[in-house]
Amino acid sequence: MDSFKVALLQILPENSLEANLSKGLKYCRQAKLMGADLALFPEMWSVGYDISDEPESLYESSITADSDFVESFGALARELDMAIGITYLERFDPMPRNSLCLFDRHGNRVLSYAKVHTCVFGSECNLTPGDDFSTVELDTSEGSVKIGAMICYDREFPESARILMLQGAEIIIVPNACPMEINRISQLRARAYENMVGIATANYPIGQPDCNGHSTAFDGIAYMPGLDSSRDTLIIEAGEREGIYIADFPMAELRDYRSREVQGNAYRRPDRYELLTVEVK
Repeated sequence: MDSFKVALLQILPENSLEANLSKGLKYCRQAKLMGADLALFPEMWSVGYDISDEPESLYESSITADSDFVESFGALARELDMAIGITYLERFDPMPRNSLCLFDRHGNRVLSYAKVHTCVFGSECNLTPGDDFSTVELDTSEGSVKIGAMICYDREFPESARILMLQGAEIIIVPNACPMEINRISQLRARAYENMVGIATANYPIGQPDCNGHSTAFDGIAYMPGLDSSRDTLIIEAGEREGIYIADFPMAELRDYRSREVQGNAYRRPDRYELLTVEVK
């Protein structure tokens, strides 16, 4: 396949689950018209990342993985022949999780991920962290793509993207809800470069508390034949405003690059990394 198009849905939430469902479905339809292979929501779309500090209220605002809200996006994915990555506050015991469900273009639930690095120092302190990272072969009309996922604060830990790369991820999708400034954007650029992966991040636009847009995508291709020096791997950086931004990943070029360059897993020395798997006090 030559390309894989991800629609970054940089959109403002509404004030209810029902309204977020309606708006989410509408924007997915628009993404399909724009040629997207996958539509990606910002973090915790079901509640617009509006989470209570009170455990009881937090639990009440959560929804199950098989709720009508989540399943509606599976049905739409099948109707549109387009993958959808929907995010939501998942009902879970003992407390909810910050979750993503990826439906393929046939409406199949192919990847479920809960945020591993929850922000225990802030409003996410009552959430249950996810257990692990995983990848999936995502079928598209042009072929398959190996997809992995991480959510917002996961970005700040090199291990998140590294594990996904070692599992074969070609593209990592990243729902987000925070101010995307130069250092956070630089983290994503670094994760793409050091792992030779594409990274697509969907953030909330200006108008959402503590968010500023700047959804981004990086293709991870630092060196191209014929160029004397490295290149910026940035595909697209959105502005602050609400909208759909298409990130077009050059899959044929990325796969060729991964087959011949030295980042990623080429020269790792895992026998020297024991400290990384030990809890340091």
